[in-house]
Amino acid sequence: MAKGDASSAEYEGQSALIQLRAYLSQRNLPLNSRLPAERDLCRQLGVTRSALRKALATLEAEGQLWRHVGKGTFLGSRPIEDLTDISTITSRTNPAEVMRARLLFEPELARLAALNATAAEVAEMRLCMKKSRAAETWREYESWDNRLHRVIAEATGNTVMLALFDILNSVRRAVVWGRLRANKTRPDRDHHSFFEHEAVVAAIAERDMARAAEAMRRHLGSVERNLLGRPRAAAE
Repeated sequence: MAKGDASSAEYEGQSALIQLRAYLSQRNLPLNSRLPAERDLCRQLGVTRSALRKALATLEAEGQLWRHVGKGTFLGSRPIEDLTDISTITSRTNPAEVMRARLLFEPELARLAALNATAAEVAEMRLCMKKSRAAETWREYESWDNRLHRVIAEATGNTVMLALFDILNSVRRAVVWGRLRANKTRPDRDHHSFFEHEAVVAAIAERDMARAAEAMRRHLGSVERNLLGRPRAAAE
C-alpha cells in the first residue's frame, strides 16, 4: 500500500470511529442493545465497511462493545453466556481464581451454618469426617470431602447460597479436582484436612459463627497453599 493510501485509510478509520462514538452517544442505548447490521451502520454513518470494522474493533477493545458471530454487535462488556453453563465458566478460569472465590464465599457458608444447622445436619457432617478418615483411596476421600462441604452449604438454610455453592463446586471439580494428590493411594493419616474439618464442624455445632468462618478460612488457606504453592502469609 502506498503512503498516501495508508494515510487515507487511517483518516477513514479515525473518521468512522468519531462518527460511531457520536452515534452511540446520541442514542443513549441501554446495555446489551444490539446495534444495526454493519451494512446499515455504514449507510447511516456514511463510512466504508472496512473503516467501520476498525472502529468497532477499537470500541470492542475498550470494552464498550462486544460481538457474537452470527448474532451481531452489542453495547457493553461481553457477559458470561450462562452462569449455569459450567463448561463456559471453566474455560475462562483457573485454580487461583477458584480458590479466591472459595476463600471469599465458603467461610460465610460456615458462619450461616453455625446459626441454622440442625442436629441431623451436624450428625451428617461428623459422618462425612469419619468416612473421609477411613477412606482407602483418594477418590473415596474426595467424595466424602465434597459431601461434607455441601452439607455445610445445605445447613445454611439458604436456597440461593446452596445453588451458588453447587455452581462453584462444579467449577472447582472441573478445574482443580485431583490436583492435590501426592504419589500415594490415599491421604496420610495426619492429612491437614482432617483436623481442619473437625475445627469447622465443632464451631458449627457450638453455634460459634465467627469461629466457624475463621476455621473454614484457615482450612481453605491450607488447600490454597497446597494447590498453588503459596506461603502461609500470602494465603492468610
